Amino acid sequence: MEKKGIKKLKNIVITGPESSGKTTLFEQLKCLSGFHFIPEYSRKYIQNINRSYNYNDILKIAKFHVLSYKAFSKKGLPVILDTDLLTLLIWCEYKYKKCHPFIIDQLINNPPDLYLICSTKIPWEFDPQRENPNNRTELFNIHLKKIRELGVEFKIMEGNKLDRFSQAKKILQNVIL
Repeated sequence: MEKKGIKKLKNIVITGPESSGKTTLFEQLKCLSGFHFIPEYSRKYIQNINRSYNYNDILKIAKFHVLSYKAFSKKGLPVILDTDLLTLLIWCEYKYKKCHPFIIDQLINNPPDLYLICSTKIPWEFDPQRENPNNRTELFNIHLKKIRELGVEFKIMEGNKLDRFSQAKKILQNVIL
């Protein structure tokens, strides 16, 4: 029997626009036991292709992401992901004005249980893979809109790195294992 106010979560995603602290929060949360952690794959993929990425590369990233999640979810522990298909959906629609049906179908049919969405109220940090320094607020609002359309519960992570870690840790301590 579940305690009142505590949910069993199997799929928790850290999301948000570029340079919003997603990976930092993900790395901080790795100190928690009782979870499997799946890092962001797109960064590694893009780094290894030795060319500019294209629309079809995003589909390859999505398929790898789905396979990784399925493999880890079979192990019985809740999974925490550094981004998911929502980021890929927004990336496709924002950059290419279209999205692969595979990404849309997978996201609609297998949504996460909870999004921890990182706000943009931290300074932008340059990275050669980042493309959108001037429209993070717009992208944050797109993330919120899409999450609401999916009907997935979400919590906004705000403040500095330590504040965000404390907020996320408190939320995750209420996960029934």
